[in-house]
Amino acid sequence: MSHGKQFTPYTYTTGPMAGWKVVFVLEELGLTYESVYLVFDKLEHESPEYTKLNPNGRIPALVDHKNGDFVIWESDAILLYLVDKYDTEKRLTVTDEKERYSLIQWLFFQASGQGPYFGQAVWFMRLHSEQVPSAIERYRKEVLRVFSVLESVLSKQEWLVGGKPTIADFSFISWNHVAINFAVKDYADVQKDYPALFSWHQKLVSRDSVKRVFAIQESLNKH
Repeated sequence: MSHGKQFTPYTYTTGPMAGWKVVFVLEELGLTYESVYLVFDKLEHESPEYTKLNPNGRIPALVDHKNGDFVIWESDAILLYLVDKYDTEKRLTVTDEKERYSLIQWLFFQASGQGPYFGQAVWFMRLHSEQVPSAIERYRKEVLRVFSVLESVLSKQEWLVGGKPTIADFSFISWNHVAINFAVKDYADVQKDYPALFSWHQKLVSRDSVKRVFAIQESLNKH
């Protein structure tokens, strides 16, 4: 560790990549870090130096220098590590056993139900070598299906678990943000059709920690 900060997150500069949710939580908990931004065009995420940290060759990975340079990867596993070890006031987690399993349930849903499908929607809309309308339609519909799941819960309660914002809520921010503002922007009226989800998302992105991270992301994308 040369930068003197506790954590080194390995992430990527653009897009709603999973690395940003880790930085949201680091900021929210006031933990010190210095990010390493991998250059995907140079395949740095597949380099031996990085795959020593994350054999999956994807972002994010996190090194905790104050815990013997412990390395952990998979974004939602990182969130659990951070709150289990460093959220001493339990601000972003829960203490009740049943609520903890509910929190883990939402993290699993985000990792399996939101991230992959929202990512595919963006891929086929922006990055695929040819337009495949049926694929775009499929993944946009899946975005709305996930929105419906969240709406069904958030229409009855303010937050996903514990009556407060937790890492369960934070885990959804990045992909929801790109879906609302890009993937389904001209496909659905999210504010009208999913009002509880829209309100929840606005409360999350209005937090100072999230605004700071969005400012970092915007500054990186100007270069």
